[in-house]
Amino acid sequence: MTALTIIVEFETNEGSEEEFLTRIREHARKTLEEEPGCLRFEVIKPIKRDGTPIPNKVMVNELYANEAAVTAHESNPRLAKVREANGPLLKSSRLILAQAVDGRAADEGLRPQELNASNDD
Repeated sequence: MTALTIIVEFETNEGSEEEFLTRIREHARKTLEEEPGCLRFEVIKPIKRDGTPIPNKVMVNELYANEAAVTAHESNPRLAKVREANGPLLKSSRLILAQAVDGRAADEGLRPQELNASNDD
């Protein structure tokens, strides 16, 4: 099966970014611990070309092994609590569900050109 990616763009309310970052990092950590189908959960801070952080903008990039893993994530009882707690901190959010256009399955591993010292076990 093909791996699926979830990318979410968040805009926090003025003065709420640090609290949101703390909460979303904890959510990422717990998701990786609780959900074996979650292969990656990165919290990302958008920046300008000169490296300056863009205020009140946060993104997440999640990789799931397959559709069943996404469904398991969506039905995790903790997710509703996270959304409720984060709601007052957010001005907006936009979720993008995607899959790799090369169609490579999550269990196919790395290609030879992707191998380097940073991904050695």
